[in-house]
Amino acid sequence: MPKSLRPEISPKQFGFMPDKGTRNAIFTLSMLMERCIEMQKDLYFCCIDYSKAFDKVKHVELFRMREKLDIDGKNLRVIKNLYWDQTASVRIEGEHGDFKPIKRGVRQGCVMSSNLLNLYSEIILRNLEGVSGLKINGENLNNLRYADDTVLIAESGKQLQKLLNTVVLESDRMGLSLNVKKTECMVISKKSSSPKCNLVSKGEKMKQVTKFKYLGYLITSDGRCTSEISKRIAMAKDTFQKMKPILANRNIGMATKMRVIKTYVWSVLLYGSEFWTINKEIEKKLEAVEMWFIRRMMRISWTDKKPNELVLKGANSSDHQLKP
Repeated sequence: MPKSLRPEISPKQFGFMPDKGTRNAIFTLSMLMERCIEMQKDLYFCCIDYSKAFDKVKHVELFRMREKLDIDGKNLRVIKNLYWDQTASVRIEGEHGDFKPIKRGVRQGCVMSSNLLNLYSEIILRNLEGVSGLKINGENLNNLRYADDTVLIAESGKQLQKLLNTVVLESDRMGLSLNVKKTECMVISKKSSSPKCNLVSKGEKMKQVTKFKYLGYLITSDGRCTSEISKRIAMAKDTFQKMKPILANRNIGMATKMRVIKTYVWSVLLYGSEFWTINKEIEKKLEAVEMWFIRRMMRISWTDKKPNELVLKGANSSDHQLKP
């Protein structure tokens, strides 16, 4: 994205921005949950799922962005030259049909597409600036975004409904529609039973869940990471099994195997581990899965009754490398 356009993007947007990524967005959400649980305060989420957002961007609205965002004429001309008077036809068995105008959608694979969607969603979500969300040091935080993945944040169900109504209204005007079946709400609470969140959009009730996946990370209503860690262990084991012909090959040295497993398996296991709260139980789980990997790489069966110390020594390791 040109530097001149970056100031137009809210700091709440983490997608396709310099020095930001999925981990930054997950960290922010995790810290919000942790602090609210510490303060015994309920936190209301709505995870919005747009239906084919990249395909429904109106070209006319793209060209009008200068009216709402501080975009200079040069950048706007580049956008217009890319999308103005586009046509397409269908070819069947070498014969072309009639050319039809393309009035919606950003180009697949174009380096500008993600940035254009960020600017497009900025127009929609700027309308939330006056709507109450979560107060943090005097600042109002009511949404977090990664491209079109948007989470609305509020202190009550009533506030969350108001946020959702505003988003739905502005999204409809801009040609985007919510996928109601995939849009979910959740309440983070320390209470034994989570408060009800009766969100409604166009007469349809949103599903309240106790967990949802945000950028690949499992968020649960109790704010704990136990379910996410169990899921990561299962995914890492599945990845290991797919690579078993290499990782259990007797003709490949252990040093090479360890480099391979760190690159392909541990990266799956440790995604989002920066936000885990480690206790003795979780530490034992991580040590156990590490031994599960190493024993299978070295083809050591549990019936061999070989202690972990000797197994680690055979792997040229004096201690558990997954130990926090």
